[in-house]
Amino acid sequence: MQKDGSKQSIPEAFLKPYDPIAEEPAMYALWEERGYFNPDNLPDQSGEPYTIIMPPPNANGSLHAGHAVFVTIEDLLIRYNRMKGKRALWLPGADHAGFETQVVYEKKLEKEGRTRFGMDSEQLRKEILDFTLANKSFMEGQLRQLGASCDWSREKFTLDPDVVKTVYATFEQLYKDGLVYRGSKSINWCTKHQTSLSELETISEERIDPLYYMQYGPFVVATVRPETMFGDTAVAVHPEDARYKQWIGKEIEFEGPIGPMKLPVVADEYVDPEFGTGVVKITPAHDPNDFAVAQRHTLPAIAVIDQYGKLTNKTGKFAGMKVEEARKTVADDLEKMGMLAKVDREYKHAVKKCYKCERVLEPRILPQWFVKMKPLAERAREAISRDEVVFYPEHYEKIMLHWLDNIEDWNVSRQIVWGIPIPAWYHELKCIPKPGREADVSTCEEVVISVEKPVCAFCDAEYLRDTDTFDTWFSSGQWPFATLGYPNGKDFKKFYPTQVMETAGEIIFFWVARMIMLGLYRTGTVPFSTVYLHGIVTAKDGQKMSKSKGNVISPLELSEKYGTDALRMGLTIGNTPGTTTALYEEKIRAYKLFANKLWNITRFVLENTDASADRPELAEADAIRLNELNDMVADVTRDIDEYRFYMAGEKLYHYVWHTFADLVIEESKSILGGSDATAQASRQWFLYHALITFLKLLHPFMPFVTESIWQKLPNKDSDVLMVSKWPQ
Repeated sequence: MQKDGSKQSIPEAFLKPYDPIAEEPAMYALWEERGYFNPDNLPDQSGEPYTIIMPPPNANGSLHAGHAVFVTIEDLLIRYNRMKGKRALWLPGADHAGFETQVVYEKKLEKEGRTRFGMDSEQLRKEILDFTLANKSFMEGQLRQLGASCDWSREKFTLDPDVVKTVYATFEQLYKDGLVYRGSKSINWCTKHQTSLSELETISEERIDPLYYMQYGPFVVATVRPETMFGDTAVAVHPEDARYKQWIGKEIEFEGPIGPMKLPVVADEYVDPEFGTGVVKITPAHDPNDFAVAQRHTLPAIAVIDQYGKLTNKTGKFAGMKVEEARKTVADDLEKMGMLAKVDREYKHAVKKCYKCERVLEPRILPQWFVKMKPLAERAREAISRDEVVFYPEHYEKIMLHWLDNIEDWNVSRQIVWGIPIPAWYHELKCIPKPGREADVSTCEEVVISVEKPVCAFCDAEYLRDTDTFDTWFSSGQWPFATLGYPNGKDFKKFYPTQVMETAGEIIFFWVARMIMLGLYRTGTVPFSTVYLHGIVTAKDGQKMSKSKGNVISPLELSEKYGTDALRMGLTIGNTPGTTTALYEEKIRAYKLFANKLWNITRFVLENTDASADRPELAEADAIRLNELNDMVADVTRDIDEYRFYMAGEKLYHYVWHTFADLVIEESKSILGGSDATAQASRQWFLYHALITFLKLLHPFMPFVTESIWQKLPNKDSDVLMVSKWPQ
């Protein structure tokens, strides 16, 4: 409103509805042009650093709803702290995602009528690299679409040479410190993907299978796996089981389906006297518990199932059969021989399956690289117990501590092409020293941890490279310090340790725990002080989204239809940490109406105020409204500081729509149309002040529409909203 009382002209854009499809790309281009995503370019360099390292999305496909949640929350935190005057760094990145990406690429090969088996490993690696880099570029565009105000100049990839160098240095240090070893242990083997998997990459499923009671000489043993009997190397009883004490230390003999069997009887507390008959067969090569028994009693391990899940030539006429077929055939033979005492057809038990293909995993004894986890876990436990790392929600701390207390050694080697090769080399030939070197032959190393190909110093033989790659969680577990240039990089010295790690609760053990352990091990400091864990995004009915159910909702499609701000508000309000949140179209549509409401509010304010006017003496009603606004500022600020984003967003929504639009604007119409010039001036100042204030408060939640409005305001305290000062 002009000083003569006439309505002032407003930007033409406000004469039509808000169009997010037109406005959002322009706003993102503006932000990138200003360069304020980079903390080194911020107008105020006096603030303390504030760092979030982006959980690197797997560079093998499109972003999904879970990615949209982390972008929304992390961008909210970064924009908020940037406006609070901190040198806010959000470092983006992408994960090569080893096994996961190779599985995705194998599906692509299958559609093309090809398979990775038999392919030249370098050719396969090149193909997957090209595929990954193309997806990585596509994914970065999607992050921009979601409004991610991350510093693209510092973007990292888990296969960047400097990251790989850090990963290798960590492995070498662990090896030198005796925390890495190569050993033959019982591991989880996927017969489809032909690789070992860690415990965290398995899923447990309860199912009903036959429990076979087999006559082993004087004993009856119960098992769900009669096909493994050819690998039995003992039977075991509990040492205190009076029924069998006289047999301990003796041998039993009986005729099996392919010939005579002779097995020692051992006593071990692993045996449950209440299970079956209290006697169990021990098959070390094909059961991890049996392997542990064998280790305690120095029993051999005989592999009778190969890497493809077929019986080996040690099984006679059953050789070449797949496990399921062999199980039935062996059971039929046992019945014909009178060795099958009974069968319980309703036996409930848990089986381990591959988390990707859901095939039952086959335990195998193979040489693998393991990290000793207990020393690392103890240090992490101490740090968490001292509140050096705080969890939201709080109950995740107990979950984390329980897991750390029961941690097992970590198998970090994978039998796949796509990943970071393990820098281990083997001296496979007998070392025959060259003349003059005989005295030093004892120092010849059988295993060398080195990036470069070593040559034996005594016989000049070249070492052979380990063909395994690292579990991708080993490299991503070093993400916070590796991305910042540990140990001498200026970013490491300036921005480490980081402030917040925001990620999905379902990967707390896969990733968060390992980042804490490896961060402490390499840097001596926890990598972040706060862990915020969001829950799973579900469909409207609370069901987990899956392609098979046909209920997958693309967040990017919703963004294109209703605007990114609407999507972000829909993913914030009602989304408490650690719990599931539903994503559905009606919800997002409602927040598009809110963006329109904000647009219309601005039009009214600009039409009816003088943005350049100084603050007048406020009327009593406006003084009350100002206090109300200030209380809301304090509430929202406190909620964000205490990670209650869902509450902050809801308070802003209700204030703008129900307080400001429904009450303040409606009562303003009579004030502005009245004859009291003092009351008019007071209300005009408050309207514009309130608009400026809640645009700032809403910016971390709805960056596009707020910035678009900001750019059209006649009077403001910064050229772009993203670096304006947070209201006090």
